[in-house]
Formats: sequence, structure tokens, C-alpha cells
Amino acid sequence: AKPPRIFLPPPATIQKFLQMAPQPGQPQPVFQYFSVLLEKGKLNHLESVELVKPVIQQGRAQLLEKWLTEDKLEMSEELGDLVMTVDVNMALTIYLRSNAPEKVINCYMQRGDFDKIVTYAARVNYHVDYTYMLQQLVRSNPPGALEFAKKLANNETGVQLIDANTVLEIFMSVNLLREATAFLLEALKQNRKEEGFLQTKLLEINFLGGMPQVADAILANEMFTHYDRAYIGRLCEQTGLAQRALDHYTDIADVKRVLQNSVGQLNPEGVVAFFGSMPKEGSLEILKDLLARNIRQNLQLVVQVATKYSDPLGPDNLIKLLEDFKSFEGLYYYLGAIVNYSQLPIVHYKYIEAAARMQQFKEVERVCRDSTVYVPDDVKKFLMDAKLPDPRPLIHVCDRFDFVDELTAYLYTNHLQKYIEVYVQKVSPQKTPQVVGKLLDLESNEEFVRTLLNAVGQLCPVAELVEQVEKRNRLRLIHPWLEARIAQGNTETATHNAIGKIYITLNRDPLQFLQNNQFYDPRVIGAFCEKLDPHLAFVAYKHARGECDDELVKVCQDNGLFKDLARYLVEKQDLELWQRVLKPEGFVEGTPEPPSRRYLLDQVVQTALPEAKNPDEVSTTVKAFMQCDMPEELIELLERLVLQGSEFSNNRNLQNLLILTAIRANKDKVMEYINRLDNFDGPDIAKIAASETNELYEEALTIYVKFGKKSTGDEQLGHHVAAVEVLVDKIRDLERAKEFSERVNAPAVWSKLAKAQLDNQLITEAISAYIKAKDATDYLLVINAAETVDNYEDLVPYLKMARKQMKEALIDTQLIYALARVNKLAELEEVISVPNVAKIDQIGERCYDEGLFEAAKLLFININNNAKLALCYINLQQYREAVDAATKANSITTWKEVNLACLRAEEFRLANICGLHIIVHPDHLEELIGHYERAGRSVELMQLMEQGLGLDNAHSGIFTELGVLYSKYLPEKLMEHVKIFHNRMNVVKMLRACERALLWTETVYLYKEDQQHDAAVRTMIDHSVCFVHDLFLDCVQKVRNPDVQYKAITYYLTHHPLQLGRLLQVLTPHLDHARVVHLLRKQDALPLGLEYMKSVQKENLSVVNEAINELAVLEEDFEGLRASIDDYDNFDQIFLAQKVERHELLEFRRVAAYLYKKNKRWAQSVQLSKEDRMYKDAIDTAAESKEPDLAEELLRFFVSVHDKACFSATLYTCYDLIKPDVVMELSWRNGYNDYAMPFMIQYTRHLHEKVSTLEVRTAPPKVEEREAADAAAAAYGFGAPMLMMGSDTLMITNAPAYGSYGAPVGGGYGASSIPDPYQQPVYGGFPGGVSGGYSAGGYGGTGGYY
Repeated sequence: AKPPRIFLPPPATIQKFLQMAPQPGQPQPVFQYFSVLLEKGKLNHLESVELVKPVIQQGRAQLLEKWLTEDKLEMSEELGDLVMTVDVNMALTIYLRSNAPEKVINCYMQRGDFDKIVTYAARVNYHVDYTYMLQQLVRSNPPGALEFAKKLANNETGVQLIDANTVLEIFMSVNLLREATAFLLEALKQNRKEEGFLQTKLLEINFLGGMPQVADAILANEMFTHYDRAYIGRLCEQTGLAQRALDHYTDIADVKRVLQNSVGQLNPEGVVAFFGSMPKEGSLEILKDLLARNIRQNLQLVVQVATKYSDPLGPDNLIKLLEDFKSFEGLYYYLGAIVNYSQLPIVHYKYIEAAARMQQFKEVERVCRDSTVYVPDDVKKFLMDAKLPDPRPLIHVCDRFDFVDELTAYLYTNHLQKYIEVYVQKVSPQKTPQVVGKLLDLESNEEFVRTLLNAVGQLCPVAELVEQVEKRNRLRLIHPWLEARIAQGNTETATHNAIGKIYITLNRDPLQFLQNNQFYDPRVIGAFCEKLDPHLAFVAYKHARGECDDELVKVCQDNGLFKDLARYLVEKQDLELWQRVLKPEGFVEGTPEPPSRRYLLDQVVQTALPEAKNPDEVSTTVKAFMQCDMPEELIELLERLVLQGSEFSNNRNLQNLLILTAIRANKDKVMEYINRLDNFDGPDIAKIAASETNELYEEALTIYVKFGKKSTGDEQLGHHVAAVEVLVDKIRDLERAKEFSERVNAPAVWSKLAKAQLDNQLITEAISAYIKAKDATDYLLVINAAETVDNYEDLVPYLKMARKQMKEALIDTQLIYALARVNKLAELEEVISVPNVAKIDQIGERCYDEGLFEAAKLLFININNNAKLALCYINLQQYREAVDAATKANSITTWKEVNLACLRAEEFRLANICGLHIIVHPDHLEELIGHYERAGRSVELMQLMEQGLGLDNAHSGIFTELGVLYSKYLPEKLMEHVKIFHNRMNVVKMLRACERALLWTETVYLYKEDQQHDAAVRTMIDHSVCFVHDLFLDCVQKVRNPDVQYKAITYYLTHHPLQLGRLLQVLTPHLDHARVVHLLRKQDALPLGLEYMKSVQKENLSVVNEAINELAVLEEDFEGLRASIDDYDNFDQIFLAQKVERHELLEFRRVAAYLYKKNKRWAQSVQLSKEDRMYKDAIDTAAESKEPDLAEELLRFFVSVHDKACFSATLYTCYDLIKPDVVMELSWRNGYNDYAMPFMIQYTRHLHEKVSTLEVRTAPPKVEEREAADAAAAAYGFGAPMLMMGSDTLMITNAPAYGSYGAPVGGGYGASSIPDPYQQPVYGGFPGGVSGGYSAGGYGGTGGYY
């Protein structure tokens, strides 16, 4: 059987089963009914609720969980409300599945899952009043409220869902300081600038709320940086956190106050760190204030600050600050902390001063000893003025900075000789000479000085000591000390210099000392001896072994020791020394010779060299004379050695040198020396004599002849050749050279002569000489010379001789060319017919270039060069043979040359034969055409091109160029040619040709076939002669540039306005309609485009609509205008209304009123209708406006014009807008009661129906119905409290029980809780049971509805 619910409504079915009494031992009928339904499928909403009610009463929650798992129940909010009383988690599942966000959030709150609330609300896009929820939660569960607030502030969305200030106010309203602090710490952890107020508030509530330690911890963590630091600083100061207050204050007065009041309580490290954030001027002012208030108490703090911030505050400022308070103790400790790394001189100086005043002499000594920064003069002056009991600091300063004289004077005058001894013995023994010198200046006891020197011993620098005592003429004072040093084995130069000076002064065998002592400085001793004994000075300088040569020369020259100097120079063999002596610095050639040099040279020639036995000494001396450029003196010297008889008379080198010197200095003696001397290098001397510098050519010739007679073989031949070279190259006497050549008769000599004759342009003589010498080496020069003078007759025998001597391509080539030039063609043909190495192609080219065409023809035939052969035939005017040769050559260049020649000779048939081979090459086609056109043979050219069309290898250039020729010379054939061959043409070139020839029809055709529709359209627009309407329409649709289409429209407007519609119809899919309308409007041609605009009006464009409306107004077509307005609303309706509201035709004014009504300008529309007495339109507009004032104004207007019918019609149409009191007043005052009566009747009827409906809906239930409802509720197992949904704090049903605070006795609703009159009664009666009921007077006993 089918379930009963099929036949009865579900509520009725369930009610029937509930009313049935159960059978003994059987479940209740209602449960049997539900079990059958569960077997059949899923229960609906009502069935699920009714089933769950008894299950919950029986406490069988497991059944409910099972049904939910099996999805047997329909989820609903009401079902969740029932389950909420027993299991929050199960209720949550139901709410989630029934999409009840408010109840879901309520469950999450009860479970404490605050993080899920935010996620869920964001996921379902449900707006939650988090502020109210937090206010409710904070009273019942403060920890939960804290977690919930944290989640709202920092969630997955990254957006704060509740204002942090609001949360703070909620927590503080219930005095939850800890929770408020914890929330703000979480919410403000990003430390954003805009949250500075809240950061300040967080610290403020902890300071003022009795938890300053929390605020202190927050500040210690440095979490926030944007709070009000000055305000928080004041709070810190008020709560005793002086250190924190100090960190926050920036005003100098505040800082001074804190330090004044709490300096003893502050952590010194914190105070020092605080100064790091203060500006320089502020820090100095505060430090000054601390010292001024209590220098004893604050000095240590000031020193710590100064030490740490010395660089930012400036040591100068800090030193001045402490000096102003005369705090040398502070200076000592401050500067002592920075002196080791400071690089400021004032720091070191002030530290020395402060340490001295503090009697810290060890520190004074340390700084003076180790520091490199202080100013020595200042420190020295201070220490001398201070007169410290221990002078060691002064000793260190003076020793380091070389104030030894001042130190010695200070110690000696202050009777501190003991410290002088300590200084020279332990501190600086090397400065003993300065101390001794100063003591001698102070006239100290000599015994004290000797004692001092003996105590220092070998550590004293001897040279400086000698300088000091010698400068004061007290050298003998240290004689015993020097003897002692030498006796100890001292080898210092200064020691021996000093003892030598003493020996020389005392004349104690000085020569023995100078010659035997190896340790003295010759330069020093020599200078010392110059005034005492110049010879001793010479001995001392000579002892230097060359190191004192300049001093030796000077002392010898100054004192006339020339013999000693000459011997020394010869023995020394030093060319550089000779140079300095013979040509001293400053000596100028040509000036009078100094007497000292003459004396020296005489001693060299007369004494030193005659005594010399060593050849090297002689050689060096000669070289010195040569190097010093003294040829006359050198000749004198050499004649003394060579010609006057000596061991060196036959010396080859000396003889060479004598002749060479004579060549250079005395050329008149050269020939004499050549004849007298025999043992010299003749060829070398001859080369020098024949050089361009000397020009002694006869002397050189004499040498070569002299040595040629004495020699034989190749050497003799070499001398002969050299001799003839001198004759031809130097003396330039070719006749003597020819005589000499005939005398010796040597080929080499003839060759030299031939070369000279060739150089002198004696071509015939030179060729004869070359033939005698059988020398072909200079064949290039001979050939060039013969060609220069065009002497090919003499050149032929020379080339024949040369050809026998060597096989060179140039010789054979030049021989052939020479034969061609002398026109010996038979010999030429014989030469080229036999094997040869001639470059026949080159010589053929040369003959061709020089016009020797017969010879060139023979040569080109020999090498089969048909291209050049064809050119030769052309020059010989043999055109047939030229074409045959070109055919064999098959070269485009040859064809061009032959073609051009035939064309000039008017051999057109032969020219066309050549031309057919040329036009197949695109690169040469234009050149060929140019030749024909310049020759004025356009007809023959077109015939040639037409013949070329049928060639197998015809290319596009032939078709293109033929078309170009047609455009120039035969335009009537061009169109036919273009139509047939346009696919094989270069369209671009053809187009340019057509444009130049003004052939626009052909141009358009080519553009169209080349798919250049834009250009085709432009051409037809620019040149009307080629315009064809259908062709234009076909092309304009395919253009790529939209501007061309608009240009076409303009063209049609100007030239073909009657066909504009067809053009617009074709272009409609491609046009910007707004631009077209603008174009038509600009040309004042809107009527021509009306059909087009109507066809595109369906796109509802404002520009199109306004244009059509404008034309409708212009043509007074109000029906069309009304239709356009109704169908298309995209235009400026107000503008159109203003335009036509003053139109002379009524219908257009009605359109204006209609437009105002559509735009909700009711008053303007009504006013316009009233002016035109279109009262029906005015009444309809007023009714549609829903504005009571407008309807009332219209009603009064009809009264004013006494139009009773319209008055009545207005009441009927605007019934809902007109107040009855206004109607009654107007009808009573104007006698319109009869016309107003229908309205009043209708209003009375409606008022009565409303009151009746309210009475029925607000009537109390009957007693029997209430009892039946209570019984039904008891049968289901729940009463009125079930609707309270447990502890749901958000449900409206948990509000206080109905009833007014001031309700009259007997109960009822008060004015503050008037129920909804449309609310349906619920099961179980009124919540809580309402005692009493409605009063007789109405709702709440107030006597009426109002």
C-alpha cells in the first residue's frame, strides 16, 4: 500500500497518527509510519522535524546520528534547533548542511572554535556582527574572547575584521586589562605607522592601570616605534621608570629634569647609551649641566659619556668643557681612554699636561716615548716650563724630534750632567757629537767632554764628531780618542780622515801616510791638502784610483803640474777622462785655446808618449784625440809617430788613421800620404775618400789604379770595376770611362759602363755596350728606356740576345710586341708559332688598345680568344666575321659590343641576332634598351622584344620592358599586352611606367590584378577618367586601410551623390558608423545617408540616433521620430526635448513632453502638457511619477481652470497619490462635491477593509483553540521553552517576555512592543503564557490603533 501522505497533506497525516492510540505491546502508530517512510527513502522537512522531537525526548541520540549519517533526514534550521538541546556538534553538522550561517556561527562560539568562525564567514560570504559577538563573549568567556579577537585581527585574509580600538574599548569596559594588552600585542605586531595611536594606548593603559612593569617589558622588547614618545616619557617618569623616560625624552629641559631628580637611580650604562641618540649641542649642554650641579657626583658619568661619544661630540669641545671646570682629573681619565687610538695632536698634548698635573709621570713618559701624534714643540715647551723632577719625558721628546741642543742646554744649565751621561750612553749614543758640540758652545770643561767620549767609546759616530769639533777648531781635543780607536782596529773612513788631517797639520810624515793608508777618503784629505801642499793633494787624489780624477785634474791645472797630469792621463787610458780634460765643460769650439791645454798637449807629445812603451797607451791617446775632434793636433801626433821614425812607423792602423785624419782635416796632404805610404787599407780608404762627404774622387781613383796594378784575378777585376764606378758615378766622365773599358776590356766593366750610359739616356750606346758585355740582367731597364724613346729597331737585336741568355716571359712578350711595332708580322707569326713563354693574351690586349688590329688578330687567333677577336673584326669593319666570333665566344659582354657596333653600322639584322642573346639576361636588358633608344630605333627595339617573347628562357623583364616601351611609343597596344601578360610582369615597374605615361585605366587594372585595392581606389578617386562604378565598388570592399573607404565616401559625395547609397550599402560591415555620420554632417549631406543610417540604427549608436532624429524633425516626420525614440534610446534625450519643446507643430511638443516623462522630469513634462492643453498626457505623467505633490498641484490646476472632468479623472487616475483631506477641501470650497464623491466612496471602502483585516488578525484566540494547542504541545513532548533554543544568546526569542513596562493592569502589549499584525500564531500559544488579553479599548488598552 502507498503511504497515506500521498492522499493527505503531510501535516494532516502526522496529526492523524499522533491522535491514534497505540496498541498494547506495539510501538506508537506515528513511529510505525516514520519507519515505513525511512525504508522508502528520505524524509521531507516536516517529517524530519516531527520524527526527531520524540527521539530527543527519549534520549536516543544514536538513532539520530545514524539517520544523519545515512542521509535519511532533510536538513533544516528548525531541525538543528531541536538537536541543539542535546548535541552541539550534531546541530552544527545540520546547520552547515542546511546553510544557516547565523546558527553555524553560534555553534562555533559555544564550542570555542573562534578561528573557524572567520574562515566560515569568509567562505560563505556572510556578514557577521563581530562587535556584538565579542561584547557577548567577553562577559561569559574572557579567554575565549581574547582568542576570538586575535583571530579577527590576524586571519588568513590578511584584513582586520574588527577595529582594534573597538576591541580595546570592549575589553576595557569590563576592566580586562590583561586581555586588552594581549590582544593589542598581537594586533599591533606589524608596527605600522597608522597604528601609532593604539601603540600609545597600549602603553598608557598599563601605566595607568597599575602594571608599569608590563609597559616596561614592552618598551624593552622595542616592538613599537610609532607611539607618542613624549607622552609615554612623561608616564615613565611619573611611574618611576626614569631610564625609560630618559630614552623617550628629546627636549633638553625634560632630560635635565630627569637627570637632576634621578641620576642616582639611573643605570650608568643606560644613561651613556641615551647620549648616543642626542644631538651634539644637546649632549654638550647636558654634560655641562651635570658638571655645574655636582661635579664630584657626576664626573665619572661625564667621563664615561665623553669616552664613548668622543668622535661625535668632538674632543675639542669635551676638552674645553672639562677645562672650563678645571677638572684635570676628568681630563686625565677621559683622554687616557682615547689617547691610544686618537690621531688628534691636542688630545695627546692635553693628556700629557693632565698626567703631569696629576703627577702621573710614568704616563707622561710613556706618551712622550710612544706617541707619534703630538706637536713636539708644544710638548717640549710645556715640559721645560713644568720642570718635572724626572726629565726623562723631555729626553724622549728631544731625542725623537732632534731637539738635542735644547735638551743639552736644559740639562747643563739645570746641573743635570748625570742625565747627559745617561742620555749619550743609554738613550742615543749616535747623538753624542751634537751633545759634545753643544757642550763646547756652552764652554763646558774639556775633561768632562773627554770623559763623556771615553764613556761612549766606539758607539759615537766619528764623522759627525769630527765635523762638530772641526767646525769649532777643536780637532786636537779628540786626538787621543782617535788614536785609541785606531789602536782598537777601527777602520772607519772618518776616523782615518781625522787622524790624517792631524798628521798633515803636524807634518808627521804625511807622504808615507797618504801612500800607505788604505782607509782614508782621498777626496776629503785631498781637499784638505790643496791649500797646504798641492803635490800632497795630487798624491791623495791619485790614491783614489780614478774616483777623484776631476779633483786631480783641477789641482794639476791650477798649480801647473802638467807633466804629472800628462803621465797620469797616458797611463790611465781613460777616454772619458781625456774628454773631460781636453774638452772641459763650457769649452766652445772656435774660441781661443786655453794655455793649460796647450801646455798639457806639449807634455803629452814631448814627454808622455815618447816614454810610453805600451801600444795600448798610444792607441788610447790617439783615440782620445779623435774623440775630442782635434784633427790638427792628431796629425801632428801621428806624423811624429809614423813619418819621423819610431817603433810604430809601419803600423797599419796608424797609417790608416793618418790618411783618414788628413781626409777630414787637411785634404791637400791626402795625395802625398797615398803616394808615400804603402801599408794601409786601400779599398776602404778609397771608399771613404770617394764618399759624398769628402768628394776626393781623383785620390780614390789613384788608390784603385795603384792597388789594381799590384793585384791579380778577381781582386784586380774588383779594383777595375770600382775604378770605372768612380769614373761614371763620381767624376761623371763617360769618355774616360769608355777609354778605361776598352783598355781593360772586361765584361763587368762594360756592364757598368752600359748602365751609366743607359742612365744618361744614351740608349743606342748602352744597348751596344750590353751586347758587348752579353749582359741581359738589366733587360727591364733597357726595355723601358727603348719604349720611352720608341726605339724598337735597336731593341729587337738586344731582345734576341737576351732571349738566348735567359728564358723570361717578359723578354718573349716584349720581342713579339717590338716585332708588331716595326710591322714585321711574318717574324711575329714565326715567333708565336714555336714554343715560347710570352704572355700573348696581354700583348694582344696591348696591340688592340694601341690600334694594331692586324697584329692583335693574329695573336687572338693563336690563343683562341674569340671575344677579343670579335672586337678586332669590328674595328676592321668585318661584321659578319665579328658575329661568328661572338657566337664562338658566347659571352654577354661580347654580344653587347657586337650588337652596339652593328647598331651603329645600321646592320639591324645582325644587331637583332646579337640582341636575342642579350635580352635573356635581365641585368643587361635595360642597357640594351638604352642603346636602341639613344639611337632612335624604337621600332626595331619593339620588334626585337616581341621576338624575345617566344624564347624558352624569356623572363619577366622582357614582358615588363615591352610593356614600358608600349607605354612610351605604342600605347594603344598596352592594354592588350597587360591583360595577356600581367602575371609575368614586374607589376611595380609597369605601374610606374603607366603613371609616367598617364595611362590611368591600365594603372587601375594592374592595381586590381596585383591585389592593391587601396591604390586602385585612390587612382580612380584622383583620376576620374578611369572611374568605373562597378569596378570601384568591387575594389573598395577589399581595401586594407579604412581611411580609403572614408575617402571614397567623400569622393562619391562630390562626384556621384546619387550612387552614394549603393556605396554605403556595400561598405556597411566595414564602417565606423559614427565617423560616417560625422562625415555626412560635415558635408551637409545627412539626407543622402538616411537609408544607410536606418539600416544601422539597430546598433543603437547615439550619433546615428541623433542624426535620424534630427532628419525627422527637419522633415516634420513626428511619427518616425516617435518610433525612433521608442525603439532606440541611446541619444541625448534632454537635448532633443529642449529642441522640439518650442516646435510649431503640436505633435513635436508632445514628443518633448514624452521625453521629459521618460527621463523622470515629471514637472517639466506636466507643465509642457498643460501649456498645450494635453491634459490626458499630464494626468498620466502625474500618475506615473508617484509624486503626491505633483498630483496635488495638477489637481489644483484643474480647479483653477474649472475643468471638472479633468478634476474627476485626476482623482481616479492618481487615487493613491492624493490625500483625502485635500480632495474634501477642494470639493467643498469649489462646489465639486459631486465630482469628488466617487473618490470619497472608494477611500471609505478601502479604509473599512483595512480596519476589518486588522481586527481579524489581532483578535485573541478562543479558549477552546488555546486548550487544543497546549494539549498538542504536551503530546509532542515539548513546551514553549523548546523554542528558546537553549542558551542561544543571539536568538530574538531570548528577549524579555512580552509586555510593556507601563502596561495597564490586566496585561497586553505596551507601546514599546507592538506585535506584527501579520504574524501567524505558533504552536503552544504565547511564550511564557500571557495572562489577560486585549483590553476593550484596543491594543494595549490605549483606546485605538493610533
